[in-house]
Amino acid sequence: MKANPVGWFEIYVQDMPRATAFYEAVFEGALEPMRKPETPDIDMMLFPMTEEYGATGALVKMPDCPSGGMGTLVYFSCEDCAVEAARAAANGGSIFKEKMSIGEHGFIALVFDTEGNMIGLHSMA
Repeated sequence: MKANPVGWFEIYVQDMPRATAFYEAVFEGALEPMRKPETPDIDMMLFPMTEEYGATGALVKMPDCPSGGMGTLVYFSCEDCAVEAARAAANGGSIFKEKMSIGEHGFIALVFDTEGNMIGLHSMA
């Protein structure tokens, strides 16, 4: 298996404007719209990306793909995960697990977005 095997992620949503506003507020950055002519019923808002370490992804609204599943947990890198957790709570989400130490690997917090999806926040500080 190659290093960094995750090449893409999708977070399924039901209300794209609400979900977009939540993620833009929590991470203080803009998402970009992406519409494919061959799939007009799929609405996507892309997270910023570069060619650096890590995977990028998108919010996706697609028929028959409900949000709120617990099968996969995406972790977002942060300077201090407590800051983004507080922003999540202030923007319609909720904190499931406050910032906690994971030893030499830093800290994590777990939050729910406005669509019922749990996401992870990771920081070294």
